[in-house]
Amino acid sequence: MPTSLATAIDPKQLQQAIRASQDFLFSQQYAEGYWWAELESNVTMTAEVILLHKIWGTEQRLPLAKAEQYLRNHQRDHGGWELFYGDGGDLSTSVEAYMGLRLLGVPETDPALVKARQFILARGGISKTRIFTKLHLALIGCYDWRGIPSLPPWIMLLPEGSPFTIYEMSSWARSSTVPLLIVMDRKPVYGMDPPITLDELYSEGRANVVWELPRQGDWRDVFIGLDRVFKLFETLNIHPLREQGLKAAEEWVLERQEASGDWGGIIPAMLNSLLALRALDYAVDDPIVQRGMAAVDRFAIETETEYRVQPCVSPVWDTALVMRAMVDSGVAPDHPALVKAGEWLLSKQILDYGDWHIKNKKGRPGGWAFEFENRFYPDVDDTAVVVMALHAVTLPNENLKRRAIERAVAWIASMQCRPGGWAAFDVDNDQDWLNGIPYGDLKAMIDPNTADVTARVLEMVGRCQLAFDRVALDRALAYLRNEQEPEGCWFGRWGVNYLYGTSGVLTALSLVAPRYDRWRIRRAAEWLMQCQNADGGWGETCWSYHDPSLKGKGDSTASQTAWAIIGLLAAGDATGDYATEAIERGIAYLLETQRPDGTWHEDYFTGTGFPCHFYLKYHYYQQHFPLTALGRYARWRNLLAT
Repeated sequence: MPTSLATAIDPKQLQQAIRASQDFLFSQQYAEGYWWAELESNVTMTAEVILLHKIWGTEQRLPLAKAEQYLRNHQRDHGGWELFYGDGGDLSTSVEAYMGLRLLGVPETDPALVKARQFILARGGISKTRIFTKLHLALIGCYDWRGIPSLPPWIMLLPEGSPFTIYEMSSWARSSTVPLLIVMDRKPVYGMDPPITLDELYSEGRANVVWELPRQGDWRDVFIGLDRVFKLFETLNIHPLREQGLKAAEEWVLERQEASGDWGGIIPAMLNSLLALRALDYAVDDPIVQRGMAAVDRFAIETETEYRVQPCVSPVWDTALVMRAMVDSGVAPDHPALVKAGEWLLSKQILDYGDWHIKNKKGRPGGWAFEFENRFYPDVDDTAVVVMALHAVTLPNENLKRRAIERAVAWIASMQCRPGGWAAFDVDNDQDWLNGIPYGDLKAMIDPNTADVTARVLEMVGRCQLAFDRVALDRALAYLRNEQEPEGCWFGRWGVNYLYGTSGVLTALSLVAPRYDRWRIRRAAEWLMQCQNADGGWGETCWSYHDPSLKGKGDSTASQTAWAIIGLLAAGDATGDYATEAIERGIAYLLETQRPDGTWHEDYFTGTGFPCHFYLKYHYYQQHFPLTALGRYARWRNLLAT
């Protein structure tokens, strides 16, 4: 579609596209009322599950041939495996995939592994991988524990109010680290049958490896010195409070296992907890272990040809966003499918105190989590979206819905951080020095407030017309204003990237502060229009987290095009219709790329786990966000069929 095209949207085509998308999503609803699609990451999840089962001797639970086929299918022509689609290959991901294939019995002479080995060695080999890759290799003797940071178990005993406790780590880091305190203390090495080594993946040769943590040449090197002290104490068998710390870690892990077997709702926490139990010599048929294994199994997807593992599951998130898309696109608020979904969401409200309560003593429970079961870790983003989804539908018990919303909003209000914004799982979880420790090389040790989560809260306040403390609202608005980039955009922590953040903030500001932030809204909208691609769509590469010059740049995708349209529509409500042509070219892109069955397809990852280190592809993002955009556009143009 040439850039000069001024598009006239055919109302009939628009309505047909909306109906086709709705029909597809209706067909995907589960009998219980929820929607749930695959959450894709990279092959390390599957490779680590293979490792876990080999360590426990339970690999017979796995369809091993399908797991091997999955790993083979995702190897790229250059020989490596990707962190996200089109990234050119990632070293640590490739080493773990190689390990997974070797554990499955693939010989190092296999052509796929020969090609992978060339890719890995050219990038520095095992010695250049991330800490967690090295840790997994150390479990099977393919790396030396001397090269792994030491974390003494006595940190479990640091009292509340200390400069540091485990609750200064992000929820995901905490739920993954506490079990690793046990593993890293025991330093187990498990023999494999048949035995393997990965000596061929050391560029310098294993005999020449220096088993030390690399120096950074700055303040972070103080942690290198501290690690040497810890290791000296280990050598001298000096272990202050060791047994007490290990016992506290074990109890913490056991207390946080869901009845369903899950830990933290994420695969790393689940795998690490099972590794901790193995290091503590739990029996494989112990009920706790069996529940944990069953939970891991539920994160797997098995097809006719492949077996793969998701990092997490997202039914609450998927359901709430699909519900919003349906209502935005004209489905009646009391439609039976939406009623069923709304009642399912109500049943998932978390009424238990979780880890968030350690730093938030005034809050009462009332949030929602991302997954089926995760009572210790509700999050602000999910809760705000669920509130908006419930507000938009009509349920048989409106009083129950109203009370649930009131409880959720009160919980969110109590989670506001000192700078004025909101984080995902905790309040004031912002000790950035933690990202400098050698163990934290994914730079994801904390959970500070972010523009996108803050925008979601403000959108909830405005869209649901909630009574909200004026001082708290003003603090949040001041935070968002301060976070705007010089170009006019906002950073996206949980979606890729500035397109996601900017769309969310525009939507929020247009609802709660359109008059006072008119010029900010206009700047952001102008930035979005400058980013529009020649085909009428929008796209942004994950590389924009590494290189700010790539803000808003990338091949067009359905989900990111929808975000841009949603943002521009919100800006139009606040500042006028100057963006109409850009919006209609974006709508035309969505109409042209929709498939006959009402769906859209995209290969790119548009979700973010840890910026620069871990990315996600939500398989529903390319479905419900375009429907939301089409529906809101139709309302804006008074073209929505009733």
